[in-house]
Amino acid sequence: MDLTAWLARCPVVAILRGIRPEEVDAIGDALEAAGVAIVEVPMNSPQPLDSIQRLHTRFGARLLIGAGTVMRAAQVEQIARAGGKVIVSPHADPSIVRAACGAGVFAIPGFFTPTEAFAMLDAGAHALKMFPVEAASPRVLTALRAVLPAEALVVAVGGIDARNMGAWLAAGAAGVGVGSAIYRPRDSASAVAERAVALVAEVANGRSAAS
Repeated sequence: MDLTAWLARCPVVAILRGIRPEEVDAIGDALEAAGVAIVEVPMNSPQPLDSIQRLHTRFGARLLIGAGTVMRAAQVEQIARAGGKVIVSPHADPSIVRAACGAGVFAIPGFFTPTEAFAMLDAGAHALKMFPVEAASPRVLTALRAVLPAEALVVAVGGIDARNMGAWLAAGAAGVGVGSAIYRPRDSASAVAERAVALVAEVANGRSAAS
């Protein structure tokens, strides 16, 4: 399945910043049951490679598991060996994109300007992470979509929750990265499930309204 298909299945990317390996099985079960298909473990979480490996072992091809806050190209091979299939970085670093492409995993580098966006696409990025979107508005993404290639995928990240998610999707985001609005450190699986169900329902409502 390519990245477009994964995002079409569910555009909510669950960002599990601060999660611990012993938590990931239950949290992953809750997310899968809610309909979330893409899960990101930031590299500044405790033992992130262990969490990625556990998620990969438990869910296999049912969920797309990746790493976020990837700061160096040297991390990519470690993540891929652990079973991570997505490399997400907060910044526009072509060396990370090239390393991800070389490892056969998806590259989603960060950007905030048109210059960064086009440079990352030229480097081979599979999608672009618009970050931090708290500092912009959906109208900025609408303007960018007018000049970006039609097939370019943009994932909006930063302060996304059920209240503003629809506006970013309507502006042309193929996905939204959701952090504290879906998981906070030490949250119970039931709390995560409740938030995830609400977010996925909001996506469904938006799609019904658009059709």
